[in-house]
Amino acid sequence: MKQLTLDLRADAPPVLENFVAAANADLLAALYEAVPVADVPQHIFLWGDAGSGRSHLLRSIVTAAAQAGRPACYLQAADVGETLPEAPGLLLAIDDVEALGPGAQIALFRAFNGARAQRMTLITSGCAAPLHLHLREDLRTRIGQSLIFEVKALTDTDREAILAAQAATRGLRLEPEIVQYLLRHGRRDLTSLLRTLDALDAASLERKRAITLPLLREVLQRDLSC
Repeated sequence: MKQLTLDLRADAPPVLENFVAAANADLLAALYEAVPVADVPQHIFLWGDAGSGRSHLLRSIVTAAAQAGRPACYLQAADVGETLPEAPGLLLAIDDVEALGPGAQIALFRAFNGARAQRMTLITSGCAAPLHLHLREDLRTRIGQSLIFEVKALTDTDREAILAAQAATRGLRLEPEIVQYLLRHGRRDLTSLLRTLDALDAASLERKRAITLPLLREVLQRDLSC
């Protein structure tokens, strides 16, 4: 878990280096391998629950490709129309494919068909494995021929380790009951957990007091009311 020492601030830009691999090491390795242009592109499909990090990964792979000098584009399904970007060597990431409209599904099917000639790589994501996506059968088949990875959620042990490491970098002391209460009553995705930690840090500095359960409850209540 060497990623725990990296920049995991809630407002940190999404890059592959600040994704906590945990049980997703093979997925992360496959994404790194997809950054260079390949003669025979290997498409990748990611699926997982909301908050698992799918969008983070798609945005990150586009950033990595662009930094490597490769044309790259990230699109949410809602922004896809009846045509998609095309360019030699393009890395195209499409998020939440289950939300694609009829015309957009045809456009993505055509992109898969033309990808090899253009040496394009398609990285797509969805809320479920391809077999369970409500899409055109021909598109679902194309997606199913990609490398398929479930983005596995962090365990509570992973979350506790991340919170402890991030608290240490801020000079904060988090008692075990604070962490356990946060995991039971707060939003459990990593971005929300780190945002709560930032809010606790700010509240502790403002009031010149240690982080306690009453202070955590106050921060969580404020978050829920926003």
